Formats: sequence, structure tokens, C-alpha cells
Amino acid sequence: MSTAKERTSTKSTDVNAVNLKAIDLDSIDTVNPAPAEEPARQYYFMKKCREIIRERELEDGRRQTANVTTFGCQMNAKDSEKLRGILDVIGFERTESEEADLCLYNTCTVRENANLKVYGHLGYLSNLKKKNPRMIIGLCGCMMQEPDVVEKLKKSYRFVNLIFGTHNIFRFAELLYQVLEGQQMIIDIWQDTDKIVEDLPADRTYSFKCGVNIMYGCNNFCTYCIVPYVRGRERSRRPEDILCEVERLATDGVIEVMLLGQNVNSYGKTLDEPISFAELLKMVEQVPGIERIRFMTSHPKDLSDELIAVMKQSSKICCHLHLPLQSGSSRILKKMNRRYTKEQYLALADRLRREIPDLSITTDIIVGFPGETEEDFQETLDVVRKVRFDSAFTFIYSKRTGTPAAAMEDQVPDDIVKDRFNRLLTLVQTISQEMSKRVEGQTLPVLVESVNDHDDSLVTGRLSNNLLVHFPGGRDLIGKIVDVHLTECKGFYYMGEMSCETMEEDLDDHQSGIVF
Repeated sequence: MSTAKERTSTKSTDVNAVNLKAIDLDSIDTVNPAPAEEPARQYYFMKKCREIIRERELEDGRRQTANVTTFGCQMNAKDSEKLRGILDVIGFERTESEEADLCLYNTCTVRENANLKVYGHLGYLSNLKKKNPRMIIGLCGCMMQEPDVVEKLKKSYRFVNLIFGTHNIFRFAELLYQVLEGQQMIIDIWQDTDKIVEDLPADRTYSFKCGVNIMYGCNNFCTYCIVPYVRGRERSRRPEDILCEVERLATDGVIEVMLLGQNVNSYGKTLDEPISFAELLKMVEQVPGIERIRFMTSHPKDLSDELIAVMKQSSKICCHLHLPLQSGSSRILKKMNRRYTKEQYLALADRLRREIPDLSITTDIIVGFPGETEEDFQETLDVVRKVRFDSAFTFIYSKRTGTPAAAMEDQVPDDIVKDRFNRLLTLVQTISQEMSKRVEGQTLPVLVESVNDHDDSLVTGRLSNNLLVHFPGGRDLIGKIVDVHLTECKGFYYMGEMSCETMEEDLDDHQSGIVF
């Protein structure tokens, strides 16, 4: 068993030593010791792993399979793209089935249910491993940053081969090599890090849109939230590294990027030469080929007038802002350590609506925070009525061990919480349906994302405001932005028809021999 490592430096360094397009594993010398610099070190271990996997393929007479299951947020989804990309380079064949030679869970720990779900899956995997003793089971992500979780795994889930956290995901190939070499249980958890290693293989979920990490960690310490403890302190990537990645994605056919961070509004504060998030957005907007820019998540306390002005003037930033409220009660917001009041949030929402009238505002709301009274809950309902959110993710408060809120008195009884949750959900859904109808009858640009799940004569796309649209079309439209007439609002999505002008342009392109 390896020992856990700690990294405590707070200086941010973005390690970008390798050009992905130039990587040739066959040219890497694995006779000599591994290089010290990253990410070259990881490519060395990818080749070492590939050599072992090829031997296993010959022994078994088939490809070795791998499954990566993702729990949690967009940051986890982005990490999983890297994990899948590394496995692809090593030589694994992807499978959706957990009956694989390698099964890796990228975990979330924001709510207790997420942890319980992982333990349930592990029980299933233990039976699979009895049938295939060489099966590799790995766990990574936020849940692994909790010491109690790791201790439980060491004691009760000895069949797990690999455990690592959020700070050293880039070391996956090196850790996997140790497992393939026969070590029983590899545990490699860092408490913090100063490294940002981005130039690694990635298997993107979509060819035409992609998330881009602009920062890691969180300094806000909301009293209910475990993220700062499992993701570490804020550290921003250098703007030149972000732009280099966005330019590379654009060259590879990506037309929409989503800039990701726990609180993008505080981007740039940890850099040697600080810049604002608004300034970064203006830089990204200049990248040729990028047609849409999204970002999340924004903390209300840091949303500046400069950012609002950039959003208002931009032709590429999508008309959608996710702005978590959490509670409408100033008293509860103070207990949550959110650092804004109900009045400040309402003033911000009013300014956003006034400056960007078509803006879609979505939010997160927690019901049943310790000490929440009916009066506090009514304050939340009041904010929902006044802001009129386009949609809201509503959550019942989940006690997370290790957070200040978990030790607070006056935990709200379950029956009261459930009643409030149902009342909030009814109000949110009613307003969301009304807000969704705002653009009915208009013709708006839609980024086509897929063939419809339920009817293959339809395609599904997304408006700038993040609403889904289903309309007749073929697979050749995927990845294109087309004008669609929104014929009917179905509550939370639209049915539409591609505009005549768009269809004529598409026909002209085919007749001209243009291939997309």
C-alpha cells in the first residue's frame, strides 16, 4: 500500500510541457527512468501501461475493456474526459458496462446520497471481481478526499485496487501502472497542490462543444458545503494557457466552450498578474471559430458591473446565467456564510434583468437548512416570485460531516422540510413554465447536439438561454448552429421547425460539395 502524499503550496503553476498533437508513445524511451517533469512523466507511464495491456490482450485473446462512471458536477465530467482519454491511449476498449476489466468511479460528495450510491455500486463490483479476479476497481474524485471514506474503504472494501483524489488526477497513468505491476491497494491522496497539469489526452463527450477549466478550488467556505475541503483553495490557470487550450479546441472543430470553476467570478485573483473574469471572457471571445461561450458557476457576491457590461455587449456569450440563491432569508444566508443579503441578491437580479432583458437566470435553492423557520422559507418564496427564475435546482439540505452546518443545532424535522420542498417545487415549476414561453413564435439560433432520444426523425438542440428544442432534422445537423422557428412551448422545452432560409442554405452547401 502506498502512503498518502500532501502538497501544501498555494502558488499556482500551470504545467504545459507537451504538445498533444506531437505525442508519439512509440518514440518514448521506457528503458531509462521516468522523467520528472509533467506531463511528460505521465506519457512515459501510459506507454508502460500499454505494454502490459498488450500482453494481457494476447493472453486473453481479446481487447481489455474499461468503464468510467461519473458522479457529480461539470468539473467531474471534465475530469472523466481526461481519464477516458488516458485509458484510450493506453489501449483499453471503452464499454458502458461495469462488467469490464477496469472499472473506475469518479465520485461526488456534495450530498450524502452520492456517497451511498457509490457504496452500493461497490457491492455489485465485488461480485464481478470474484468472477474476474484480475479486474481493476478504482475510485477517484471528491469523495476520496474525505479521510473517513478512505478509512472505510481500507477496512471494508479491500478488493478496491486504486484510490486517488481530486488534486492528482493527472497522475492516473502512473498510479495505474503500479496496480498493473501487482500492488494490492494503491492509495494516493493529496491534501492540496500547486500544480495544474492540463496537457493530457481527453476523450471529449461532444466534438463540437467542450468544458474548459479556468480555475480549481474554492475559498468561500459556505457552512453547508464540503467542496473547499475536497477541492482545495482557489488557484487560477494563466490566461495564456486557457487561450491556448481554447484555440486548440477551435482548431479541432469546437464551436462552444463552457468555462468552468467553482466560482468563476473570482477568477484571476491568485495569479502573479491578476486579471478579472470579465477580462478573460473578452480574450476568449476573440478566438476565431468559437461561436458560443458559457460559464459556471457564478457567486452573487462577486458578480461585477464589469462582467454584466461584457455580457451585455458580447455576441458570443450565451444569454444564460446560473446564479445560486440558496436561501431568500438574509438571516439564513448569514448562517450559510454566503456574504450577501436578500436585498443585495434582488438588486443584482433586477440589474441583470434591466441590462440584459432576454437573460435566462437559473439558480440553486436549499430547503431545510438548520434553523430555517417558516418565515425564512417564505422569504425564499418571495425571492422566487420577484426574480422569476427560468429554472431552479431545488435541494433538501444534506448534512455533510466536517462542515460547520453539520454541527448546528435546530436541524429541521424531515416532515417539515419535505412539505416546504414540495411547495417550493410547485412554485418554481409554475414560474419556469411561464418564463419558458417568452420566446414562443420566435426564430432563434439552436446548436444541434444529438438525434432525439425518443424519435430519430427529430434532432435536439439548445438555445442560447439553455432551453432544449426538438425539431425535424437529420444527423448531419449535429454540431451546427441553425435557425429554428419555435412553434410550441411544452413547458420546459420547445418543439420547432428549421427556418426556410436555413434549409435553403443547407441545400446550397450540399449542392456546392461543401462537407461539414
